[in-house]
Amino acid sequence: MGIIYQKDKRSGITYAYESISVWNKELKQSRAKRKLIGRVDPDTGEIVPTDGRCRKRSPYYKGEPENTDRPIKSMTKAQLMEEVIKLRKENDDLKNRINESEGRE
Repeated sequence: MGIIYQKDKRSGITYAYESISVWNKELKQSRAKRKLIGRVDPDTGEIVPTDGRCRKRSPYYKGEPENTDRPIKSMTKAQLMEEVIKLRKENDDLKNRINESEGRE
């Protein structure tokens, strides 16, 4: 059993694998079975555990958003219509500001 380092040519990331030798009776040869341990940090050289898809145990995983409830779900139809009217008004005001600033230049 040993640790094998393999570099992905496409991404340039080096991965660390645990390698175990297994005897294949049919071929009468030794074969290597590998299990991903993680990616190798290029600066420190230490192995950072990962599942191979840059998720969960990966340092780059950000997780699920904390607030998945949208306020829209709790609004009534009348409140939604008020919000739409307010946003349309704000949108029109912003368009007018842009047109005025472009006319000045």
